[in-house]
Amino acid sequence: MDFINLQEAERFARANLVADVYDYYAGGANDEISLNQNRRIFDEMSLRYRVLVDVSKRSTATTILGQSMAAPIVIAPMAFQRLAHPEGELAVARAASARGLIMTSSTFATCCLEDIAAQATQPLWFQLYVHQDRGITKELVERAEAAGYKALVLTADVPELGRRERDERHGFTLPPGMRVANFRSQQGEDVDGIGFKTFVEGMRDPSLNWKDVAWLSSITKMPILIKGLVRGDDAELAIEHGASGVVVSNHGGRQLDTAIAPIRALPDVVNAVQGRVPVLIDGGIRRGTDVLKCIALGANAVMLGRPILWGLAANGQAGVERVLDLLIAELDLAMALCGARNLEDITSDLLA
Repeated sequence: MDFINLQEAERFARANLVADVYDYYAGGANDEISLNQNRRIFDEMSLRYRVLVDVSKRSTATTILGQSMAAPIVIAPMAFQRLAHPEGELAVARAASARGLIMTSSTFATCCLEDIAAQATQPLWFQLYVHQDRGITKELVERAEAAGYKALVLTADVPELGRRERDERHGFTLPPGMRVANFRSQQGEDVDGIGFKTFVEGMRDPSLNWKDVAWLSSITKMPILIKGLVRGDDAELAIEHGASGVVVSNHGGRQLDTAIAPIRALPDVVNAVQGRVPVLIDGGIRRGTDVLKCIALGANAVMLGRPILWGLAANGQAGVERVLDLLIAELDLAMALCGARNLEDITSDLLA
């Protein structure tokens, strides 16, 4: 029997995952207040729907940065997907393409960015952590551009790693044979579980600042989106420094606990941006009504994270496709029941 919603997908996935991997994917920082709040806020928001609107013809399609999408859903960057399924990121790339959506490949992928690109027939974005060694970062950006990636997503909210107590309890690391596929050590060997902790430490840089955004813009033709903003003034700075888009995110509650939920931060960012660049949002999205609420508050699209991993763990590529099908169908139904024929009809007055 297939799972019938995204919450049930998590239960299916948990049955297939070892405890430390499930907790690595599912967990948040410290007391997981932000993690739980990300979801709870959506449930507290009500819809004030319209009636007697002809919704016999509807479309969820949209365009972001010139790239067509079947729905306003981008697959978020997530590390180590082969922990969920042997095909990992390759299966997710195929699923995203099959549903006409954009996948964002992680710096910490367990399949290399070129192999992921070879599986995709739809646009791909590449998520970037800026290494303390800027030469490593420059090489990554050049490889992504050469492989045909269409945008960079710079994660900006990791000057230090958040404390994730579930991972500490398990002593989480990559298992033997699993590798951080986009990198090799100085000795030319794959970065695997043995060198994992040291490598991750190098992939966060407390000195990262707005000047680095300008530097990134100087070394690539790809548009750059800044991910991890929760403030309008930071969104303004992002645009000033050349960003082509922003992602409102608190890193899935995995960095600063008690941080504001992205859905609460969204209006401030949208107001600051004033339509100059696309605004995306992630965090706690589990229903089509959640997507509709984000669009009503001014987001151009959402990023979907953990549910993709649950679908992957439950049934590989088919499981990811099932997750996407459910969410798109729920969005379409929510639009019909709210009197919205397309995304432009999803306006702020639909929120009570």
